[in-house]
Amino acid sequence: MKTPDLDALVQQFLEHKLTLALAESCTCGLVAAQLAPATGVSEVLLGSVVTYHVEAKQKLLGVKKETLATYSAESQQTTNEMAQGLHRHLPAADVCVAVTGLCGPGGAETPDKPVGTVFVTILIEGHAYEYREQFSGTGDKLRTQAAQFIYDKLAELLDRRKELAGAVQPSTKHLADQNRTRAA
Repeated sequence: MKTPDLDALVQQFLEHKLTLALAESCTCGLVAAQLAPATGVSEVLLGSVVTYHVEAKQKLLGVKKETLATYSAESQQTTNEMAQGLHRHLPAADVCVAVTGLCGPGGAETPDKPVGTVFVTILIEGHAYEYREQFSGTGDKLRTQAAQFIYDKLAELLDRRKELAGAVQPSTKHLADQNRTRAA
């Protein structure tokens, strides 16, 4: 994603008066680093934590040892707990994003979860949006694709939020007309 697109994303956050917090594992802080030059980011981004190692996920975000043992560090369950833990530590964050996955060989690599598998959870206004994506390429390319995917999903969710807000709030004049019609 180019800088102007990130500027537009940050502007969407500003228009909605929303703040953002990030918990990054496989992207190693790339999502926050790429957002940093965007105009207005200091009003939007509350913080980002890189929790690459399981110990960091546990101690900084409260990911349960049982979750890691049962599902692995690279799983939707872990990503969900990362997002929830981030929100507990930064409750002022309106949007919490967590990402983990396999951007290199090793870890929890299996036939059903090969290198390039990325899990994202976006927690916004009490709703969790879960994503599992499969990217291809080298480690750097995988991280870049994961970051781009996050920006795209954030933009989609903010667009949807704007559409819903417009549909939910009919104009006062329209409501007055409806009331007059019912009274007649």
